[in-house]
Amino acid sequence: MRIFASSIYIGLAALLLVVLSLRIIQLRYRYKAEIGDGGVPELQRAIRAQANFIEYVPIALLLILMADLVGHQKWVVHLLGILLLIGRLAHAYGFTTSPGISLGRTVGVGLTTIVLVVGAALAIAAFFGVRIGPV
Repeated sequence: MRIFASSIYIGLAALLLVVLSLRIIQLRYRYKAEIGDGGVPELQRAIRAQANFIEYVPIALLLILMADLVGHQKWVVHLLGILLLIGRLAHAYGFTTSPGISLGRTVGVGLTTIVLVVGAALAIAAFFGVRIGPV
């Protein structure tokens, strides 16, 4: 049975999504906002942090999984996964603690973009039979 390195990042990303979702539930309860954001800035930021996660993480995880499945070296998969998780944690922290541009958001966007660009390049390279080292 082959163990895929990407599975740890898929699982951890799912848990991070749960944390972001629970934060929204907590804030909706606190501010009695059953639907939407109730005009509460803190809740608005929490909703956007979760939405931003949902917008970027699925394709990033698919690219990481693809790198794993096609046989790029495990360190590549781990590097992409770690960068993605650090980036998304930084982004969520920055987004929920500051209403404007913050270091966390900047780091998060930067790391996520790196994962997307490198992952896309690896996926395209794999189509042409190019891989980073043996499995």
